[in-house]
Amino acid sequence: QLQASGGGLVQTGGSLRLSCAISRTFFSIVDMAWYRQASGKQRELVAAITSGGSTNYAESVKGRLTISRDNAKNTVYLLMNSLKPEDTAVYYCNSAPPITGWWGQGTLVTVSS
Repeated sequence: QLQASGGGLVQTGGSLRLSCAISRTFFSIVDMAWYRQASGKQRELVAAITSGGSTNYAESVKGRLTISRDNAKNTVYLLMNSLKPEDTAVYYCNSAPPITGWWGQGTLVTVSS
């Protein structure tokens, strides 16, 4: 399982940085992604980054969220700016596409209005 961290309670317009450290020796060749699941909704892809550093984002977060990776630290990050109440969800990291056995508990992000 992968463990995401860095979530918390933030006001609208605030920022957070999520982190996910992966203890896999092959991390550098794995495409990674952040997903989120809001209460009562299906889990959705938020942002993805290839092993080479190419990124793509869900339309709803473009320009506000930035995914990055540090292969030397086996870590993937999600910088979240200009947060909105609709960003409230549990955020997970996983490969892209996701591996079932890699889902962790996620980290809760709550954006207050």
